[in-house]
This record gives sequence, structure tokens and C-alpha cells, in this order.
Amino acid sequence: MIAIVDVHYDDAAGTAAAGAVVAAAWTDADARATHRVVVPLAAPYVPGQLYRRELPPLLAVLAELADPLEVVVVDGHAWLGPDRPGLGVHLHRALDGRVAVVGVAKNEFVGAPARPLVRGDGARPLWISAVGLTDDDAAARIASMHGPHRLPTLLVQADHVARGLP
Repeated sequence: MIAIVDVHYDDAAGTAAAGAVVAAAWTDADARATHRVVVPLAAPYVPGQLYRRELPPLLAVLAELADPLEVVVVDGHAWLGPDRPGLGVHLHRALDGRVAVVGVAKNEFVGAPARPLVRGDGARPLWISAVGLTDDDAAARIASMHGPHRLPTLLVQADHVARGLP
């Protein structure tokens, strides 16, 4: 199983909502299941330390999933530099290295070893990095995902689930 996850913050309420979209195959157009959890904010935003803010809600929503996971796709970078772990690596470690994590970032992080990937009608690349599989393999899987636009359908859906949108 593949889980595509995202987090939405409500700083005024002091909460973070994590959404997870579960798919059986990379090319799926529809989610097999969706999950959403709301937890207290764990940390303020600090550039380069997104994992401190994102890990608690992501782990909470992943704990809701019954199916064993093979891969988790996160909105962000797996690596911030050759020896500098990003959100993906921190999540991989928090899951005891049992699940590969693919980072899909909308913006380049200078120094991050990520592969640019232009999808569909997009002009700007997505930045793909991974832990537990190669960046090239991760980029090929993200390229194969359903949807004609820059962002695959299920990544957009994960954002909507996190925001509590239909």
C-alpha cells in the first residue's frame, strides 16, 4: 500500500491536521481510503526543521492505517543536503526504517539532492527525493501517478483531506 500524506496548520487554533490518502497502485485515480486526524501543534515553523512540526501529525494519521505500508509520499524533501536529513528521512527513521519515504517538494531547496520532474502540463518541476528507494525510482513512480497536471491527483486529494475539504 501507498500512503500520500499532507499536513495543514491552524496556528490560531494551535492545531495541525494530517490527511492520508491510501492507494493500492501508483497509477490509481481514486483513493482506497482517506484518514484525517487533528492534533495540537508540536512546534513552530523553523526553516530547515519542518520535521519538528510535521512528524507528530504525520505519525498520528499513519497510526490510523490498517494496511501495511510499502511507501509514504510526503509534501517536502527527503533530504536537505547530502548528509542533512529532511522530513522524509526523519519520517523513515520514526517508522524504524520499515517504510520507504518519497519526498515531493514544490520548490527547490538549495543543496538538496533532489531530482527535478516536470509532469503533465506543468512548466515548473517538482523536486523528488527518497529514502528506502533511489531518487530515480521515486521520480519514475511519481511520474506514473494519475493526473494531467503538475501535481498528481492523489497528492491534491491528500492536501484536501488535510484541510478538511471534500
